[in-house]
Amino acid sequence: MASERRTMSDDGEGGRKNLRMPDDDEVFATVTNMLGANRVKVRCADGQERTARIPGKMQKRIWIREDDVVLVEPWDWQDEKGDITWRYEKSEADQLRREGHIQ
Repeated sequence: MASERRTMSDDGEGGRKNLRMPDDDEVFATVTNMLGANRVKVRCADGQERTARIPGKMQKRIWIREDDVVLVEPWDWQDEKGDITWRYEKSEADQLRREGHIQ
């Protein structure tokens, strides 16, 4: 993983936050179903349905629920699976929708 993350720049609007944007190998996704055993079903912005896992460093620190917007890094060797790398708060997801990054 790169130590430097890309963020959206602040354009001077009040209340606008700089948000973490996807790296080259990540895509926006929406959690559609909780599967248990640290696995979730997600619908990615590239049109794919994937099974994503919640990595150990996020477990019990960041709670993920259905309809949350997350970043998923698809696996190179199995494209229908991936790892969740980031979860957006509801206000951050609303900002991404307003700015046209996600639907």
